Amino acid sequence: MPYVHIRVTREGVTPTRKAELIAGATDLLVRVLGKTPATTVVVIDEVELENWGIGGLPVTEYRRRNPPPR
Repeated sequence: MPYVHIRVTREGVTPTRKAELIAGATDLLVRVLGKTPATTVVVIDEVELENWGIGGLPVTEYRRRNPPPR
């Protein structure tokens, strides 16, 4: 039974997008590893921004210093 654990920052991920993540992760395991969708478990955790860090910085500071390319 495959188990996928997805963690995202709590920034308004809609139920529709969560459903897309669940379907996409399941489809990936089916396509790549031949797993059975009925036994594939996907869990999504939303983490508060103040509890997330990247490169030794809180995520808000990291994003301020490293804006995405336009």
